[in-house]
Amino acid sequence: MPVLRPRHLGALAAAVALAVTAPATTASAADAAALREVLFVGNNWDGTADVLRSTGDLAKIGRINVIPDKDARMAEINADPIRWIYFMAIRNGVGEGHDQFVDDMYTTPDGASVVVSRPSFADVVSINLATGAVNWRFPVSGYRSDHMAVSPDGTRVAVSASTSNTVHVLDVNTGKQLGKFSTGDKPHENIFTKDGKYIYNMAIGDVNTATDAPWLDWTKGDRRITVVDATTYQQVKVIDMRPKLDAIGLGDYSDAVRPAVFSPDESKLYFQVSFFNGFFEYDLATDKITRTKTLPKNPATNDDRTTYVNDSRHHGLSMSPDGSKLCVAGTMDDYATVVNRTTLQEGPLVTASKPYWATVSGDGKLCVVSESGTDQVTAINFATGQKTVSVPVGDHPQRVRLGHVAANWTSPAS
Repeated sequence: MPVLRPRHLGALAAAVALAVTAPATTASAADAAALREVLFVGNNWDGTADVLRSTGDLAKIGRINVIPDKDARMAEINADPIRWIYFMAIRNGVGEGHDQFVDDMYTTPDGASVVVSRPSFADVVSINLATGAVNWRFPVSGYRSDHMAVSPDGTRVAVSASTSNTVHVLDVNTGKQLGKFSTGDKPHENIFTKDGKYIYNMAIGDVNTATDAPWLDWTKGDRRITVVDATTYQQVKVIDMRPKLDAIGLGDYSDAVRPAVFSPDESKLYFQVSFFNGFFEYDLATDKITRTKTLPKNPATNDDRTTYVNDSRHHGLSMSPDGSKLCVAGTMDDYATVVNRTTLQEGPLVTASKPYWATVSGDGKLCVVSESGTDQVTAINFATGQKTVSVPVGDHPQRVRLGHVAANWTSPAS
């Protein structure tokens, strides 16, 4: 879902970012051996995705064009006045004068294709990684597609349709809709539980309005976590953080849950909220917020909440595979840091320009953040909290996901 502003602050947007792990493959052992694990970096304003090594120096392997059908899509938009209005609203609002061509992406289990959500085109497409051609296309309901999540077996993808308050669940190989469910206002992040039984959706409400004062928080809409059965797509429960924040004396804090991540045993949920420089720990069994972590403010950051990118002060959260460390992208404060999960003590504040997302390297040793302000991704060592490398990528990198390509893969011809 949605997007941050790298160089100028402003309107609308986007993103429980969990620690991202590669989807399990259903391919044979021989097929699996022929695959190479990589990191996909979605360059939202370019309409490209850079493919990097998943460990070590994160060296660039190749790039794909995720809008090979741009001319056809633009012809459709230009022929429909309502679609054109929404397209321009996305460009001039959350896109800061740019179109949003790639929000989220996951590869298929066989490493043959990558499935991409494209906000400005309000769709999801599958791109053949060998040819660069579109395999299938699914237009979402409404006028904007957003964050996705892939099932643990890699066969289904859930995508938020942010203007229709709907999540569609698709077959990754065919694009056929397997089910859908309703959410709160402006569905954002989606998370499958590791057993594949449930989907958590976080609705963040209206993040593009200027009614950002705490006493106007009620204008932001219906913000909640919707939990559904991942087989029937029927609602199982709703988690509303408003009364839980009120119960610990934080009535002035937003209840719009942004990026989030489960602990390895899924007993705890760690999440960021709009306007807050920090995160919360929520216990699923007791249904209570158990700890609050406030992180340092950058003295250079404007305290005017209307200047925050899509209402997010911090946006991006991941966890080391052993559950001992959290990695936080301090978006508006221009840093990223590793936090000890037991003590909640942060490590060094690693300078980063508008870091928008945080994920985990293939070997679990590094936190990888996308720096939307300087068009690069930066790796931070979980053990030391120190930066290890930065790698240039395309224009306005957002989501970073682990995936797979053929072992001998090279970029398809333009």
